[in-house]
Amino acid sequence: MSPHLISPTTKPRVPHFSSGPCAKRPGWSVSKLEKACVGRSHRSEAGKARIKEVIERSRTILGVPADYRLGIVPASDTGAVEMALWSLLGKLPVDILAWESFGLEWVKDVVDELKLPDLNVLKAPYGSLPNLYQVDFSHDVVFLWNGTTSGVRVPNGDWIKDDRQGLTICDATSAVFAMEIPWEKLDVVTYSWQKVLGGEAQHGVIVLSPRAVERLESYQPTWPIPKLFRLVQKDKLIEGIFKGDTINTPSMLCVEDALDGLLWTENIGGLPSLIRRSEANLATIARWVEQSHWVAFLAQKPETCSCTSICLKIVDDWFTSLSPEKQAESAKKLAKLLEKQEVAFDIASYRAAPPGIRIWGGATVETADIEALLPWLDWAYATLKQE
Repeated sequence: MSPHLISPTTKPRVPHFSSGPCAKRPGWSVSKLEKACVGRSHRSEAGKARIKEVIERSRTILGVPADYRLGIVPASDTGAVEMALWSLLGKLPVDILAWESFGLEWVKDVVDELKLPDLNVLKAPYGSLPNLYQVDFSHDVVFLWNGTTSGVRVPNGDWIKDDRQGLTICDATSAVFAMEIPWEKLDVVTYSWQKVLGGEAQHGVIVLSPRAVERLESYQPTWPIPKLFRLVQKDKLIEGIFKGDTINTPSMLCVEDALDGLLWTENIGGLPSLIRRSEANLATIARWVEQSHWVAFLAQKPETCSCTSICLKIVDDWFTSLSPEKQAESAKKLAKLLEKQEVAFDIASYRAAPPGIRIWGGATVETADIEALLPWLDWAYATLKQE
C-alpha cells in the first residue's frame, strides 16, 4: 500500500484555510467582542470613537503617509474599488491590468458600465502577469497588487513611475497587512478587513493620496454617482468619511472585530511580524511543492507567487489526462475529502480559475497548521486516484 493512502495522525488545530472570509487571528473568540458599541448610534461619541480608533490604528500599523486619507466605506473591497472607479476615472485615458477574475470584473465595470472610450486593457492568463513595463503612466492605471484567485502578485512597485501624470488605483485587498505596499507609488488603495486581519465582511477601506484628492475636487465625471460612492460634496472632499463619519451605518460588531485584529497585530510586533508570518507559510508550502510529484504553483515565476492566496495546480499525468470537466470534478472531490476529515475547509480553487487547490497563507494562519495540512493533501490526492 502506498504510504500516502495511510491517513496522517496529526490534523491542523485550525482547519480554516479559506481565502475569504479568512481565518480569525489565533486566540480569537466571540468574547473579544463584548465591548462592542452595540445598541448605540454609530454617530454617538462612543460609536464614532471606536470607528476613528480603527482608522488611526490602521494608518499607524500600515505606515500610511500623514497626508493620505484612510476611511471606512460600504460594501467591502468591491465597494471601495467601485467607489474609486466611478468617482475618479474619465478625465484621462485608462490602462487596466487583469490576470484573474477580480481584475476582469474591474475591466467589465470600466468597459460595460462606465463605457470609457480611451482604454487599454492588458491581460494575462492565470499564472502570469501582463507586461508591467507596457503600462503608460500618462494614463490612469487600475490593477490588483495580488490576484486572490490566481495566487499571482506584482513583485514590487519598481515598475510604477514616480513622475506619473495619471493616478494609480490599486485593489490590494489580499495584500495589505501581508506584503510591503509602497504608498508613494499608489494614489488609491482599497482593501477589506476580511482578508489578512481575518475580520468580518461588508466593510471596505479606501486610502487616497493628495493627488487623488485633488482629482476628486477638480473633476466631475459625466455619469451619475450613487450616494454610496460619493466622496465629494460641493467640490470638496467629505473629510468626515476619514474621521469616523461613515457614509452609511456600519456594524459596530464588525468594527470591534477589526479593532481586535489591529490590537493583536500591535501585540505581536506590527506589520513586519504579519509579513514574516505570511511569508513563512508560503515558504513551508514551497518546500513541500519542491518535493511533490503531483502539484505545482499556479504562479509561473517564484517572485510573483502570493504569500496569502497560495494557488496550486495539479500536474500529475493521471489528472492532466482527464477532460476539463473531469479535472474540475476531481479537484472538487479532493477538497471535499479534506473537508469531510475536518482537515481543511474551503480550499478548492476559485470557480473561474484552473482546477486545483487554494490555501490561504495570511498572517492569521499558524505555520504549524500549514505543516499539518500538507501530508493530508498527499493523502487526499492518493485516495482520489484510487477511487
